[in-house]
Amino acid sequence: MPSRHSEPISSGGMEYKMKTIVLDAGHGGHDPGAVGRKSKEKDIALQVVLKLGKRIEEGLPGVKVIYTRTTDVYPKLYERPALANKHKADLFISVHCNSGGATTRRVKNSKGRYVTTSVLNTSAKGTETLVCGFNRMDQQDVAIRENASILSEENYQDNYNGFDPNDPSSYIVFKLMKRQFRDQSIKLATYMQNEFSSSSRTNRGVKEQGLAVLATAGMPAVLTEIGFISNPSEEEFMMSSAGQQEIVENLFNAIKTYKTSVEK
Repeated sequence: MPSRHSEPISSGGMEYKMKTIVLDAGHGGHDPGAVGRKSKEKDIALQVVLKLGKRIEEGLPGVKVIYTRTTDVYPKLYERPALANKHKADLFISVHCNSGGATTRRVKNSKGRYVTTSVLNTSAKGTETLVCGFNRMDQQDVAIRENASILSEENYQDNYNGFDPNDPSSYIVFKLMKRQFRDQSIKLATYMQNEFSSSSRTNRGVKEQGLAVLATAGMPAVLTEIGFISNPSEEEFMMSSAGQQEIVENLFNAIKTYKTSVEK
């Protein structure tokens, strides 16, 4: 595949190496995300992302980490993958907390009158990791074309198997790249879920959904839900230092396994 984001190739002595990972802490600023009894999604996501970034830099020398935010601000959704595209990142990883939502019930109040009240679903638990669904795959086209600026690099003919940006027939590569981004996203998501499972977390699987924050990413991209903030025990786990460290190690091990698989 003629892209440095693709499966490793040897062309003119060049081999693929993962160089840049963009980490996105979900929500932020005016957008708290899901809210638990004691915490907000935006805060937990940021804490985990900052620890994960440090772990990657320590454990994977040569890999640069870029954050969409490092404080309590709200980058617009389109700005997050755009940052990854700008830096020609090899991976885009967005970290979130899940919520079981709420149901409404009719109950009697203190005056004996029936009123409608909202009851939080506290039983949902576990982790799941999402990739861009088919209904958003076409939105990657622009990002992939933008990333084609790498083809103006010196010796791009050697580095990208003779790809000629002036030859319309060469643009079939973009469809191949898009398919590969999907396949590699699923691979990374599966590694993440396997790691969570190894720590006895409930595995809710890998799912494809139409997510704006992933739709325009011109590289493998995932959104991982690290637990349910609506579940008191999982909220406590995600708030704790030990819980965050376990989550960080799960994610780091998955990234390391993925890196090894594409650099073999």
